[in-house]
This record gives sequence, C-alpha cells and structure tokens, in this order.
Amino acid sequence: MKPQLLKVSKDLVNSFSARQDTMPDVNNRWHYHPEVELVYFKKGQGTQFIGDSISPFLTGDIVLVGANLPHYWQFDDSFFNKHSDVTADVSVIHFSENFWGDNFLNLPENKPIKTILEKSKSGLQICRHTMGDIGCQIEKIISAEGPRKIILLMEVLMAIGDCKESNLLTSIGFRHNFQESEKDRINAIYNYSIANFKNHITLEEIAAVANISPNSFCKFFKSRSRKTYSQFINEIRIGNACKLLIDNKLNIKEVCYESGFNNFSSFHKYFKEVKGKTPLSYQKSFLRNNK
Repeated sequence: MKPQLLKVSKDLVNSFSARQDTMPDVNNRWHYHPEVELVYFKKGQGTQFIGDSISPFLTGDIVLVGANLPHYWQFDDSFFNKHSDVTADVSVIHFSENFWGDNFLNLPENKPIKTILEKSKSGLQICRHTMGDIGCQIEKIISAEGPRKIILLMEVLMAIGDCKESNLLTSIGFRHNFQESEKDRINAIYNYSIANFKNHITLEEIAAVANISPNSFCKFFKSRSRKTYSQFINEIRIGNACKLLIDNKLNIKEVCYESGFNNFSSFHKYFKEVKGKTPLSYQKSFLRNNK
C-alpha cells in the first residue's frame, strides 16, 4: 500500500528524536520515513500495519521498524471514547542509521547492532516473554542527556539483539513502491477498508472509493500491494480476530462474526492461512505464553 513520507522533527540539541506520546492519534496514518523507529507501548492496544503485516499490538509490546518501511498503528476505539478512562503511553525513538558516523556500524565491536538494524528492515517485534526491562530502558532514553542518551540507545539495541525470540513482521521479498501521485487514492482505499472491514465490501464499492473502474482497480491494487484486495481485507479481519481472541471475552464463532466473516469455515481456513494455526490454537498459545 502507498504510504506518505513523514518528516520526523528533531531539535538542535540532540542527534536523534526521543519522545513520549499520550495521544493515540499521533502519526495516525500509513506513513514511512528514512529514520529507524523504535516503539514501546507502555499503555495501548489496537492493530498494527507494518509493510504487508497486519497484527494486533498490546500493552508492553516493543517494535523496531527499519528505515523507509511503511507502518501505521491504529488504536482501539476505546482510546478515543471521551467517557473512557483508557489512556495511551507510548515511547517513540527515531534515529538515522548513520547518525553516529558513517564508519561506526562497520566497527567489528558493533556487528550485533548492525545485524539488528538489518533485521529491522523487515520490522522486528520483540516477543513479550523475552522483553525483560527493555521497555524501561527505552523510557530512560527520553529523559537522558548528553552521551548517556546515545549509550542507552546502544544498550537497548544490544538487548534486542540478545533476545532469544523475536519475530520478523513482513513477508520475504516485500517491497514498497512509492508514487507520490497515487498517495491520495491509496490512502482512501486503506482508510475505507479499515473503517468498513466488518461489512461486505463489493468490488464496485471499493473501486468507487478509488475513483477507478472495477477492472482497473484489481490490477492497480495488486501491482501496488502484491496481493489481491480480498487477501488484504481478510488480513485486516484476521488481525481484528486476533485481538478478540487475545481479549478472551467471546467464543470462537462470535469472534468470527465480529470480525466480518459470515461463514465459520471460511474464517477457520483464512485464519490458518494467515497465522499458521487454528483460531483456538492461536488463543491457547497466546494465553499460555502470557500468564
């Protein structure tokens, strides 16, 4: 999908950006930037879109997003409810790969950091039960000053590299194709799909959103996203189903229908294709690993 180029602001005092966000709609759009992004969700949950990966994010998650990799975090509706006491607390670090100098990462001692930055180009999610105190270290970067700020970032990257388990998020061979002239059309498709995935979206309907003919839409979408629109919308639905399974408040059939599937067999089939396991196995695995 076509993201927007986002200019990351930084001050004149620091060589990289480190901030705390308490509003769930900060950078609430499909975007990319040349800086690497490190995110720690101390409080927050919703659906994350990174490259061609769609999955839930939860409180405690840590994600490392490589340079120019498109991404977007959509917080759950409860975070936007004026009458809700649910709040967000997110630490966000942006840094250029070479901000510490062109030769720094080529030093033999820094091979572990260089390796983890290479992995980040596919998006890297730290497994929850191996995170340890990385989240606390990320928070310290925001308030640190002077050389300590850079040292803490290095320590966090080394700690991520030491994690025994982490997940690469995008599929092998994922490529993003940017054409500035198409960004409004792609964003319209993307936003409409996220808002309406629980409903049946016809080809004519989504083609009208894109302002092109149904036949042209199929070719257009697949050439930009490397998947059919049906695959894309089903992945959004599966991402929502994962959140509901993790919440463990609905039974499997209720999860199916609440995620926009009208047929339980189809839901079961698509879930296994996307996640590699059945909905029940996914739920049991998550609950077992997060007791």
